[in-house]
Amino acid sequence: MVIAIAFIACHSLPLPKANTVTVKLSGWAGSQVEQKLLRQVLQNFEAQHPNIKVKYEVISDQYMDVIKTRLVGDAAPDVFYLDALEAPFLMSQNVLEPLDNYITPEFDIEDFEVTLLDSFKYQNHIYGLPKDYSTLALFYNKKSFVTAGLNTPPTTWSELLTYSQKLTSGLNKYGFGEIPELARQVYKIKAFGGRIIDENGYATFASETSLPGLQLVIHQYRKDKSSAQKSDVGTNSGSEMFGQGKVAMVIEGNWAIPYLKETFPQLEFATAELPTINNQKGTMVFTVAYVMNKQSQHKAAAWELISYLTGKAGMQKWTATGLTLPSRKSVAQNLNYDQDPLRIAFVTSVDYATPWQAGKYPAAIMNNFDNQFVSALLGQQPLNQAMLRAQNAANQQIKVME
Repeated sequence: MVIAIAFIACHSLPLPKANTVTVKLSGWAGSQVEQKLLRQVLQNFEAQHPNIKVKYEVISDQYMDVIKTRLVGDAAPDVFYLDALEAPFLMSQNVLEPLDNYITPEFDIEDFEVTLLDSFKYQNHIYGLPKDYSTLALFYNKKSFVTAGLNTPPTTWSELLTYSQKLTSGLNKYGFGEIPELARQVYKIKAFGGRIIDENGYATFASETSLPGLQLVIHQYRKDKSSAQKSDVGTNSGSEMFGQGKVAMVIEGNWAIPYLKETFPQLEFATAELPTINNQKGTMVFTVAYVMNKQSQHKAAAWELISYLTGKAGMQKWTATGLTLPSRKSVAQNLNYDQDPLRIAFVTSVDYATPWQAGKYPAAIMNNFDNQFVSALLGQQPLNQAMLRAQNAANQQIKVME
């Protein structure tokens, strides 16, 4: 799929002093708490920029399909959310405004976590500024650990497997909650030198170096029987599995902290960096940026909005509640997230985290992997056969779309 849009250069138009400019901002439907918080931050922006009004639109269904359709139809918002997963495709289509020439020294681009910023770079241009992020960390039930005689979280994957076996017969039904989607498996593939795509964007998760990390998951689930999927225990998420006490350990994002505190207030839990695999530190990082429509008629105002939302003051307002983590290092320090016992594991691990991206055609990569990997997990076929099927199917689809 190619999106071809003509570019009308209006790079640095000065804002009219007397006239009010309306900038349209679109995002997907997060929680009610998130939407309320964003509206408050936008009100603060408007108070400081009386000649700019923000029209905030929530796209509640099929977000990226709607955005792509509007880009083709010349009806896209001035500014919109872009997930790192979807960024490689849109950045390659000449529909996003490069932000390099808007960024001044005062904006302090060096303050952003490099791993996050790099997710929105393409051909040496910056196309998005990350608004927040989460890595993955290990959540563990403190009471279950005490009962099993475990004093500290596991630091290696072999320790996690041992812990998981001990915990399976204790207070919890299973020691570990497994989420088999590719989004949670890439760092395991990477630990042995594997990759999910090659330099041309084709799937490569059936390679010899990609399989050992995945085999750890299969072994624990099928041989040790010390892990469970959410469907095995009648829950809808890893956080719910853990909160309900169905599993003693789970790997989740920062978003699980407020959920667990609110939904399971009696639960005593802690977090830790993910155990090393093959002596390699690893985790995933999920991030979203604000990007500018290349055809926006209000680019100067759009940049004012982006620079406020991703600037130090705006970002601190957005991330102060702990729902998300700030992509600026200085804001994380100001909010003491690098000292917070529950959040330090997330902040510390961003330096070595693998961004959740899968080339220009992520759906083909992700969907084929997920379907076949679950089949292998359930023992319906060998892992190598499952991954070869997934790889071949994904690459056939990519060839059609190119």
